[in-house]
Amino acid sequence: MTAAGAAALLAACSAGSEPKAPPASASAAPGVSGPAPIPAGPSPESARTAQRARYGIPDFAPAPPAQPITLPAGDSVEFLRRIPTTQKVAFLTIDDGYLKKPEAQELIAAAGVPVTLFLTTDAIKDDPDFFQPMVAAGAVIEAHSVSHPGMRGRSHEFQRRQICESADQLARWFGKRPTLFRPPYGEKDATTLRAAKECGMAATFFWTETVHKGKVRYQEGSTVQPGDILLMHFREAFRADFVGALKAIHRAGLTPALLEDYIPVPPAPAQGSPAARSSD
Repeated sequence: MTAAGAAALLAACSAGSEPKAPPASASAAPGVSGPAPIPAGPSPESARTAQRARYGIPDFAPAPPAQPITLPAGDSVEFLRRIPTTQKVAFLTIDDGYLKKPEAQELIAAAGVPVTLFLTTDAIKDDPDFFQPMVAAGAVIEAHSVSHPGMRGRSHEFQRRQICESADQLARWFGKRPTLFRPPYGEKDATTLRAAKECGMAATFFWTETVHKGKVRYQEGSTVQPGDILLMHFREAFRADFVGALKAIHRAGLTPALLEDYIPVPPAPAQGSPAARSSD
């Protein structure tokens, strides 16, 4: 073989042994491996904001630090229709629990405002877990009797059983024993207030406004006042009532606050008391 032929053969072998560059479409930027990252989804707060817009729920500033009221000592509890405060707050309360619409869970979670649920144990015993998402969203559960009877004029033993046993059962379901009581229909007598004290309640409650089918009904004036307690129920018109109540509070320049924050926690019932015995 001539020198020129040997040189040509060597050049051909060298060219064939070099690695081929990858196609441009398969190349990656330096330091990057794997698929492109998936964009993060909306944050929980942005999701709640979207839900509030969907339902027409107003936005509120946080409630101010609570200024608990002073309750008198004695053998009976106070019966309050409003909280005596000048703070710009109002209190939303929801009663009974007979009708359980999933929309109620969504609304309470989306609103992000404190609410107090006065629940009747016979009304919720078919599905107490329905209320767990509301508790997780910040709702507090209080007592509203076992079977929702009128209390006025009933015997001491009857009223004590309705209050104590409902509080005990709610504690078993939700892990916290109620300390507030609302008598069914707002009916009470001196026996009710004594029995509530014996059952470990700090106070009993009436209301200053009711909400039904989206309409707020005022007992005094035409606007929600600081310290007012609004009453609504778990009914078919829950959405209209809930949104209507919050809009009325917002129009008044107030913020929803938690009723429990304004009521001093009572001491635990003494051993041997009716409330202590009912928990045995």
